[in-house]
Formats: sequence, C-alpha cells, structure tokens
Amino acid sequence: MQVYVKLFAGLVQNVPPDILPQGAVRSGTPLPVSLPEGSTLGDLVTHLALPPDKVRITFVNGRARKPDHALSDGDEVGIFPPIGGG
Repeated sequence: MQVYVKLFAGLVQNVPPDILPQGAVRSGTPLPVSLPEGSTLGDLVTHLALPPDKVRITFVNGRARKPDHALSDGDEVGIFPPIGGG
C-alpha cells in the first residue's frame, strides 16, 4: 500500500536518503511511502528511521492518531516533532 507523509519542522532531515524521492524534499511536502498491508503508524515511523523521541504528534487524514493506528492505502499522514516555545 502507499501512504503520503508530510514531515514537519526538520523531521525530513532524519529520513535516510534511499527512502526520499529524487530531488529536495521540504518540510510539509507530501512524500509517497510504500508499506506492507496491515502496517501501523508506528511501523511507518520505524520505516522512516525517525527517532521516537523526535515524534510528538501524528495525524492520519486530519485526525490525531496513536502509533498502533492501522494505516490504509492512500492515507495522508502528518508527523510533527515536539515544539518548544515561550
């Protein structure tokens, strides 16, 4: 199955180059990712080699979801790191 992932606030820098498509990928740009059927959001984070401590909020089709959420073909996923501020 294929899902479309948007990585925000520099998370794209953590993804191995062999997973990224040709050319530069910027924060918030949809990235097509192929996964086996039955994969979860946690499986996607692992596949992208994102450090778990760098992933704070995940959305699937606009709704906040936990790592055990099962993904479906065509899902749109947004992944955000912890963001500090004052």
